[in-house]
Amino acid sequence: MNRLSTAYLASYVLSMLGNSIAGVVLPLLVLHITGSVLATGAVAVASALPAALAGLVMGVVIDRINRRTASVLTDVISALSVAALPLVDAAVGLAVGWFVLFAVIGSFGDVPGLTAREAMIPGMIRVGRVSAERLLGLREALGAVVMLIGPAAGAALLAAFDGVTVLWVTAATSAAAAAVTMLIPREAGEVPAGGAGGRRVVLRDGWHTLARSPFLLTITLLSVGLAVVLAGFQALVLPVYFTLQQRPEMLGLVLSALAVGLLIGGGVYAAAGGRGRRRAWFLTGMLITIAGFGAMATLAGPWIVLGAAALIGLGNGLFGSLIGVLMVERIPDGLRGRVMSLQNSLLTLAPALGMGGAALLIAESGARTGAVVLAAVWLVVGVTAIGARALRDLDPRPAPEPELVA
Repeated sequence: MNRLSTAYLASYVLSMLGNSIAGVVLPLLVLHITGSVLATGAVAVASALPAALAGLVMGVVIDRINRRTASVLTDVISALSVAALPLVDAAVGLAVGWFVLFAVIGSFGDVPGLTAREAMIPGMIRVGRVSAERLLGLREALGAVVMLIGPAAGAALLAAFDGVTVLWVTAATSAAAAAVTMLIPREAGEVPAGGAGGRRVVLRDGWHTLARSPFLLTITLLSVGLAVVLAGFQALVLPVYFTLQQRPEMLGLVLSALAVGLLIGGGVYAAAGGRGRRRAWFLTGMLITIAGFGAMATLAGPWIVLGAAALIGLGNGLFGSLIGVLMVERIPDGLRGRVMSLQNSLLTLAPALGMGGAALLIAESGARTGAVVLAAVWLVVGVTAIGARALRDLDPRPAPEPELVA
C-alpha cells in the first residue's frame, strides 16, 4: 500500500470509528438524561428520515464540487454536530430536543460523508495506483475491524468517563478523519469535466440512471435485502432468542463472529480478488450467505448461531467487495455522487423495515418464525440475484455514458 491509499483507508476507519462509538454512547446518554426508552427511540427515528433526505440532497453537491472537499466538509459537520452537545450541556443542560436537533444537523455529515468517500474511489485508484480489488477488499476488512473494536471502545470509554465527555472523543475522530483526508491530493476528488455533458447537475439524473440500469437496480435491491434481513436478525430475533436461552452475553459474540467473517472475506478478496472469474467469486459469496442465514434460522443452539454468523460475514465480505468494484466500474463518474447517495439513502431506511417486520412476526408467532421468514426472504433475494441476467456478466467494462434527463 502507498501513502495515498493508506490515507484514504485511515480516513475511512476514523470516520467509521466515530460513528460506531457514537452508536453506543448516544442512546445510553439520551436514556440517562431523559430516563425514557421512548425518548431514546424517538431520537433514533427522528434522525433516520432526515439522514436519508440529506443523503439525496448532498448527492448533487458531491457531483458539483471536488469530492475530497465534500468528504472533508461532511466529516467537519459530523464533528461539530457531536461537539455541540457537550457545549450545550455545559451552557443550559441537555434535553431530548437538543439531541434531535443535532442529530438532524449531523445527518448532513453521515450518509453524505459515506457517499463522498465512495465517490472518490475511482480517483484514488487512478492517483494512488492501486487495484480496485485490493482497495475495496481492504476497505471491507478494515470496516469489519471497526465493527469489532468500535462498540468495545465506546463501552470502555463510558466505563472510564461520563457520556458527555466521551462525545469529545467521538467528535475528535471525525475531525481527525477530515484532517487525514486533506493529505489526499485534490486531483483524486476531481469531478470529470465532461461527466455531466456540460449540463446542470440535478438530482433526477441519479434516479434516471438507476432506473434505466438493470445492473444498478439489481445490486441496489440485493443490498437493501441484505440490510433488511441483517437488521431483523441483529436487532430483534437474536436478542429475543438469547434472552430466552438465558445467554444474553452470546449476542456480542455473534456480532463479533460476523465481523471476523467479514474481515476474512474482505482480506481474501483483497489478496486474490484480481484472479479467477468474478462470477465465481459472486456465486461463492452468495451461496455462503444463503447457507449462513439458513443455519441461523434454525436457532438450533447458541454455537450454531455463532458459526452461522461467521459464515454470513465471510460470504458478505466476498461478494460485498466485488460489488464495490463493480460499482466503481459501472457508474458514470459524473453521476456517481447522485447514484450512490440514492443507494445509501435507501440503505439508511432499510434497517427500519427489517426491524419493523421482525417485530410483528415475533409478536405474533415467536422468534423462530421470525428467523425462518427472514431467512426465506434472503433465500428469495439470493436466488433472484444469482439468476438475474444483469449479474451474469461481471467482467470489467467501462462505465456507460450518462443518460441525462432533459
